[in-house]
Amino acid sequence: MTPDTSGSVRTLGALGTADGKGMVRLEDRFDVGREDLWSALTDPSRLAHWLGEVEGDLRQGGEYRAHYFASGWEGTCRVQVCQPPQRLLLLTESPDEPDGVIEVTLTADGDQTILVIEDRGLPLEQIAAYGAGDQIHLEDLAAYLSGREPCDARARWQELHPAYQELAASLA
Repeated sequence: MTPDTSGSVRTLGALGTADGKGMVRLEDRFDVGREDLWSALTDPSRLAHWLGEVEGDLRQGGEYRAHYFASGWEGTCRVQVCQPPQRLLLLTESPDEPDGVIEVTLTADGDQTILVIEDRGLPLEQIAAYGAGDQIHLEDLAAYLSGREPCDARARWQELHPAYQELAASLA
């Protein structure tokens, strides 16, 4: 994994490779309990406030369709593992993107929760774009939990993408 060495723009992600595919690993700390953060990640009505439209079954073995507002991603997710309130493993399929794996873990730390997201199976030539997009989603989650509106995704992309390109360059 490549650490955050981007300078003035704070990146929450690290980039890496496994089996010829890219991986984005994001980690952040939230001032909410694990159950509240879990609900924000798995309750369709709460997801609609910060991530996008989600329809279907978000339980283990379930499948749901999603459209993420900030990145525009659309596809199907299959819930491979659902261990409330600590771990979620999703298999993603989209007509415009490669199949992928998203793993989410939540660790309680006093009154706070540490969230780690790994987005795996990504095309290496687009790893910087995925890093920036994943971070925007995570920042929108933080904004939602603190009562703020989501960011201007386009403007934030312009700030983050060059920093993630620097991180990606060190993978070559």
